[in-house]
Order: sequence, then C-alpha cells, then structure tokens
Amino acid sequence: MAAPDLSSIVKAYDVRGLVPSQFDASIARALGAAFAEVIAGPDQAKAAVIGHDMRDSSPELSAAFAAGVRSRGIDTLEIGLASTDELYFASGALALPGAMFTASHNPAAYNGIKLTRAGARPVGTDSGLPQVRDRAQELLDDPASERPADRDGTAHRRDLLAAYGEFLRGLVDLRSSRRLKVVIDAANGMAGLTAPAVLGTDAGLPELPLDIVSMYFDLDGTFPNHEANPLDPKNLVDLQHAVVEHGADLGLAFDGDADRVFVVDERGEPVSASAITALVAEREIAKEVARGVDVDQIRIVHNVISSRAVTEFIVRAGAQPVRTRVGHSYIKAEMARHNAIFGGEHSAHYYFRAFWFADTGMLAAMHVLAALGEQDGPLSDLVAAYSPYAASGEINSTVTDAAGITERVAAWCAEQGLPTDTLDGLTAWHRGDGDSPMWWINLRSSNTEPLLRLNVEAADVPTMERVRDTVLGMIRA
Repeated sequence: MAAPDLSSIVKAYDVRGLVPSQFDASIARALGAAFAEVIAGPDQAKAAVIGHDMRDSSPELSAAFAAGVRSRGIDTLEIGLASTDELYFASGALALPGAMFTASHNPAAYNGIKLTRAGARPVGTDSGLPQVRDRAQELLDDPASERPADRDGTAHRRDLLAAYGEFLRGLVDLRSSRRLKVVIDAANGMAGLTAPAVLGTDAGLPELPLDIVSMYFDLDGTFPNHEANPLDPKNLVDLQHAVVEHGADLGLAFDGDADRVFVVDERGEPVSASAITALVAEREIAKEVARGVDVDQIRIVHNVISSRAVTEFIVRAGAQPVRTRVGHSYIKAEMARHNAIFGGEHSAHYYFRAFWFADTGMLAAMHVLAALGEQDGPLSDLVAAYSPYAASGEINSTVTDAAGITERVAAWCAEQGLPTDTLDGLTAWHRGDGDSPMWWINLRSSNTEPLLRLNVEAADVPTMERVRDTVLGMIRA
C-alpha cells in the first residue's frame, strides 16, 4: 500500500486530520521520530513533553508519537490529559520542546498535534513544520531510511496540573476579589479538568472567592451536548440561559482544548473578544507601569479586524499598538519581535509575554474575573466602555473570483478617496468628519475555501448596516 500523503494533514501551524483515514498511530510515530530529528535533536533537547486532550483517539496517537521520539534517543515527559495552554506551560517552565494532541474545536472524528520548541515557541510554516512533515513522509515512504539512535529514550510521567494552576494564580491574584458567581461551560473539553483545578480546589490549591456553576465538565471527546466551538453563537446558547437562570455575574465558555475563552455578561449577552482584548491590555499596561517600565516602551499586538476601540484604549494608556495579520503564528511572531506584553485576536485567542508569548484562555478569564471583582458594578457596565462601536461580525460569502471581487471593492474605495492597505486582504477606512460617521472594512480571502470574509465596523448601527450592505452588494453581484 502507498504511504499516506502528509501534505493533506500538516497545515500552516499544526497537524489536523480524520482518524484513522488520514491520521493513525503509524503516522503519529513517524511524526514523533521526525520531530525528534528536526526539532528536539538540533535544539539539543534531552526530552520532549507530550500532552493530550480527551478525544478517544488521543491516548493511542500520543503514545505512538512518544515512541517515535524515544526511538531517536530523546526522553519523553508525558503529562497525560491537559489543555493546550497547560502543555505550553510545561514547555515554557521546563524549557522543553512539546507536542499537544488535540483537534481543538473540530468534531470528534478529528485529531491533531500542536508542536512547540523549548519555551513554548511555535513550530509552524516558517519554523520547522515543513521539515518535520517531509522527514516523516520519508520515513513512511521508505522505512529503510530510519536512523535509530544507539539507545531508546526513557519514558517519564508527571502531573503538572497544580503547578500550572499555581503559576497562573501568580500572574493574576483573585484572593481579594469580591465573591463572584461564574457559570463555566467546558463543552465536555479540557476546561472540565483545568477550570476546577485553577479556579477551584481540585488540584489542592486554596479556595478563591468564586462560586462555580459547572456545565458539561465531564471529559467526552464525542461532545454530546454541543460542539466545543464557542465562536459559533449556537454553542453559547446553553451558557447564556444558565447565567440568567442562576443569577450569575458572568459566564465563561471554553473551546475543546481550552486555549480560547468567550465571555457572556450577567444578562447572558456575549462580550466581544475585542472588548476583552482592550480590557486585558489596560490591565497589563498598568501592571508594567507599576513595575517602573516607561509606558511608551510598552507594545500590545492586535490583528487587522480587531475593533478600532482596541487601538484607542492602548494609545490612551500611553502604550504602542502593533497591528498584524489574522492568525496566531503572526501574532506570536510580532509579539516576539516587539517584546510585546500582550496580544489579542477576534477569535478569542489571548497571548501573554509572561506566558512565553503563548495563548491561554484561562489567564484571560482570570483577568476578566479580577477586573469585575475589583469593582461593584455588573460586567455589562464594565465592558460597555470597551465596545463603543457597531460591528457586523465576520460575514462569509462563497465566490468564484475572490481576486476580481477584491479589485472591484478596492476600485470603489479609490473612487471615494479612502485610504487603504493590504496587510491582510483589503482594509479601507473612513475616519469620520462632520455628519459622516467613522467606519472601516476588511475583506480577506480564505486560505482553504472559496470564501471572502467581510468585517465592517462603524460609529453607529445605521452606518455599519449601510456600508455592510453596499460592500456585500459588490461581493455577491
């Protein structure tokens, strides 16, 4: 039988595929051996840390990957069930390369791997992933090309859950907060393990002033209640109802591997990721200033479709915003380049310099809890200031000529004398003057589908709707 083509499952910055038709134990072992040769060996790592989520296929796949790593003389430190950000913690705190087995929010039939160098540095298109793919492909195509080490590495196991929780608590202190009731929807994903450990007492940490109402904490990779993708509004409905029913102060929804968090206020209304980005940015800036850092040396990263309010709050605080393309590899690269203290995306990924520039939904959630607990008002009042504008959300249109349509919209922008840039797709903006309110648009092509993605934001709803409908008319003509 012909070996599988790994180009179908090795993406820009992770591995993702159907089990077992695209991704099985033999492929995982080859990827483990290749990871050891391409990443761990040249980086002089003596071990690699490996974790996995709750999917039925994760234990077998992660074990096969670990065997591949050990076949190259590299030890493995297996931490078992973990969230992706717990794996990042392990990679950062122990200065080891790592592999996290998860397909994040994808359905149960999928699995995948997120790879890191030591210190939680990402392995992606520009940092070694194609080389890992090509070496694994060679091993699958020609088993005789395998070059076993003189001795196998040794397998070790370690539970890092309490250490992970202690580390996060050291970054955001919730002990002096007023008591809050919080509903947490784990979607049967890894937050069902990490939330009660970090925010509760399951890992043996002291009690915090939080009353947690748990939803779908049972680890179940078949996702029996709803998809573990809180970016889709239908997957927030249960949480929204529960927050109102329990009279809670807020609700938190995590995705399958718990590296993203979505927030709903006490009314059950979703809080935009841009508002959370602005809120956390202000807190991180204040923390740096309190340490004596010159505020004009502080950098915060955001992507091109973050709300204009994000930039405004960063500038108002005296820090410098850094704008980049959509996608975590771009955010992480810009954060490292500018030594930025924080970065946020519209998809509810939040990145922290204090967390090795990696994303962690739990730490972002703790910032929201701390901000709310430090004052007496409801969350809706707290976040209102961070959401002053009307946004369309991302609107997808199936097209046959994305480039031609983008040129048509660009020509329309030019006719109106609008400034534009092409950092990520087409962005155009009207700064607002007199009776003409501010608005901006971004139009981006999907990398994997025949889609154009439109985002519109404006000073008010009528302006947003007018611009949205005008641009959609050109896209869908």
